[in-house]
Amino acid sequence: MVLAGLGGAAVAQGPLRAFAKTTAQIGDYEFISVSDGNLVLPRSFFFDGLPQDELAQALASFDLPQDQLEPPCNLTLLRNAERVVLFDAGSGPTFMPSAGTLLDNLDAAGVAADAVTDVVFTHGHPDHLWGVLDDFDDLVFPNASYHMGQVEWDYWRDPATVDTIGETRAAFAVGAARRLDAIEDRMSHFSDAAEVLPGIMAQASFGHTPGHMSFMVGGDSDALMIGGDAIGNHHLAFARPGWASGADQDPDLGAQTRQRLLDRLAHEQTLLMGFHLPNGGLGRVARDGDSYRFVRADQ
Repeated sequence: MVLAGLGGAAVAQGPLRAFAKTTAQIGDYEFISVSDGNLVLPRSFFFDGLPQDELAQALASFDLPQDQLEPPCNLTLLRNAERVVLFDAGSGPTFMPSAGTLLDNLDAAGVAADAVTDVVFTHGHPDHLWGVLDDFDDLVFPNASYHMGQVEWDYWRDPATVDTIGETRAAFAVGAARRLDAIEDRMSHFSDAAEVLPGIMAQASFGHTPGHMSFMVGGDSDALMIGGDAIGNHHLAFARPGWASGADQDPDLGAQTRQRLLDRLAHEQTLLMGFHLPNGGLGRVARDGDSYRFVRADQ
């Protein structure tokens, strides 16, 4: 069915099954949201160190589990007559048992891995990068070119990163370096405001990682921001965007970026595709006083 309330973008919501997907026409591209499963994270990952009374008030309208959260992983695929562009590569087989279902869901959407022409990275965390290699360390997308922001590339390729990122994320650095080494000869780099591919513009959104990038596609009534993890959940990131998040490597910069993006998205009513947002990740941002609210594409 076509969903109302989305300006010029015609959006269809598939059945809510393991291979459910959301589709739309964005500029010259067909947009498809494809699931890579979900993460399983302790509640403390999101909420430790925050003022508990105000936290309870901020979360009162959300039906969140009390022990662990299971944020979805939504990858963006854009395709036209010339290209099949995948944003991020998913977790692959070794990061988390609940994730790594991308290939099955691409197949359900009628997209073969060897048909992907380009993989564009928002950042180098495991659930976005590790899926470039399979169980045998072969390339999952053998015919693709790869694209990563120069700042992000330099960070994960720096041998000092493993010693400075912190003990809990040291494995991220080791895993990223190995995978980036495997695709180095197919990699191109870009900077803020660059046109990465035709009609796809890079937007610096640093903070979650040192070189995290978002992307703008289309324009006017059918503009879409592919936000990666710059806006990392549908609850506290919207209700208290100025609060520092433990998910961000630079919590203060991450909060500044989040507030800036939410303000822009609410003002311009641009579609947002969020990697960890619910129901396929596609929706708009509504302003609620000094906070915001995620409005799903099917509402």
